[in-house]
Amino acid sequence: MKTVVFDLDGTLADTSGDLIAAANACFRDMGAGDLLDPAKDAGTALRGGRAMLRLGMERMGRTADDPLIDEYYDALLYHYARDIDTHTRLYDGAMDAVAVLKERGYIVAICTNKPEALARELLTRLGILDTFAAMLGADSLPVRKPDPEHLLETVRRAGGDPVQCVLVGDSDTDRNTSKAAGVPSILVTFGPSGADMTALTPEALLERYSDLPDLVETLLGKA
Repeated sequence: MKTVVFDLDGTLADTSGDLIAAANACFRDMGAGDLLDPAKDAGTALRGGRAMLRLGMERMGRTADDPLIDEYYDALLYHYARDIDTHTRLYDGAMDAVAVLKERGYIVAICTNKPEALARELLTRLGILDTFAAMLGADSLPVRKPDPEHLLETVRRAGGDPVQCVLVGDSDTDRNTSKAAGVPSILVTFGPSGADMTALTPEALLERYSDLPDLVETLLGKA
């Protein structure tokens, strides 16, 4: 069956506020205060915990490979797990589009580089976990995006055909994953890095979620 696989952070939901809050809690523990700005650093936040810690290290005048990054990574995950859905919101129309896709016969699944337990907890709190046929996180397999097996195994576990899927994402990681898997990608333009998506030459760009079902049919055909 034909499958639509979604990235999570920056694609289905804007999680940047809670991620930045967790990173800033670490920087406060270091005695440096809040180093990241939710209004300016959302793009970095959506690239993951270590990306935020690296940026903070640079702003402290330390190197991007500072040992404190590994030392504080578990602390960042702790802070994030404690307040995982305080600021997070689903993007407008995201779940409506998911519902339409399911009505049209597509399988829907999630493939994220967020640790699986955290992704599962967030989706549960948002009340949408059971909407998706499968959800694989960064540690669900020995590999993660951009390794294509992360995407392809997500499709298999959802009950779909790996050669008939599309990946909806928001980053070069998602684009590289789809290329490596030999399947099309749709990149969203409404996230923090939206202006950069055109240069990645995806098969389609998504400006609003209401357009997604028709874009999927154009790329995959009717389910």
